[in-house]
Amino acid sequence: MKKANSNLTSFTDHLDAQYGKKGTNKRNKYEEEFEAFKLGVMLQELRKEQGLTQEQLAEKCGTTKTYISRIENDASDIRLSTLMRIIRDGLGGQLRVSVDY
Repeated sequence: MKKANSNLTSFTDHLDAQYGKKGTNKRNKYEEEFEAFKLGVMLQELRKEQGLTQEQLAEKCGTTKTYISRIENDASDIRLSTLMRIIRDGLGGQLRVSVDY
């Protein structure tokens, strides 16, 4: 019979210790940056699945390779209208947005 490791911490507990409880400024900033990171990774994966370079995607949706790169590397805020154009015109998809409470 294995003994439980009492040194283990849940991910939520780790985030609480590192960034504060949900609702604090530091935690909110972390959550926002993480969502931007996930968005960049998602766009990069979709682009690669379709066999597109950043330049090809940029041409399809009327933006620049540099802008696509900045989004994928989490270095740029993105306007909703631009995101919708990238998804629709560049990747042939449809953006759906939800709000969690």
